[in-house]
Amino acid sequence: MTNKLLNTLLVTGTDTEVGKTVLTTALAAYWQQYHSSRSMGIVKLMQSGEGDCEWYQKLFSLDQSPQELTPLYFQAPLAPPIAAARENKIVDLAKVWQTFTTLHQRRDFLFLEALGGLGSPVTHELTVADLAGEWRLPTVLVVPVRLGGIAQAVANVALARQSRVNLKGIILNCVQPRTNTEIADWTPIELIQSLTHIPILGCLPYIENLTDLSKMAQIASNLDLERLLYA
Repeated sequence: MTNKLLNTLLVTGTDTEVGKTVLTTALAAYWQQYHSSRSMGIVKLMQSGEGDCEWYQKLFSLDQSPQELTPLYFQAPLAPPIAAARENKIVDLAKVWQTFTTLHQRRDFLFLEALGGLGSPVTHELTVADLAGEWRLPTVLVVPVRLGGIAQAVANVALARQSRVNLKGIILNCVQPRTNTEIADWTPIELIQSLTHIPILGCLPYIENLTDLSKMAQIASNLDLERLLYA
């Protein structure tokens, strides 16, 4: 029997450029194709430099303003507290929270994309992990398929536990074309699960064309969506 559908999922990662946007796009494409009768929203909690907000605007019809897609935007591609200081601004988490809670009430499901990795600073006092824990956000961790992936997974899961993050699972992501042997050697599922006690819910292949939403939805359907999207 299918469990109750969640209404929020935070997509975070071990670092920058590990595939948070890839996973968010795939899950949103799946939702759009298979849950079209239910409304969806996407929020990039905060953005430094150009990228994700513009990407989601181009790819999906979300009926959201740019400010609802990205509540905080800074021009320099740096950690938010540093980027904000350059513009004589503050990282206004109250604004992010207000945007999240407002959309949360208006949408059946909300995909939240974090910035950087779980350990990335959002202010001078708080990390992404702190935010995820304090806001009680169901969270998925993207781990890149590359040398060092095991250590990154173990360290980030430990941080998630310390911050009391509701970590539902790990998704492996091929940031470059990988062979089955490389995936098995660099990110062995049984070893990572044994070390972290967190389930791996699938592995995203290297995807060259992220704009093919039918293909992206198909890729998402191969993940353990029962654990990702349901309580």
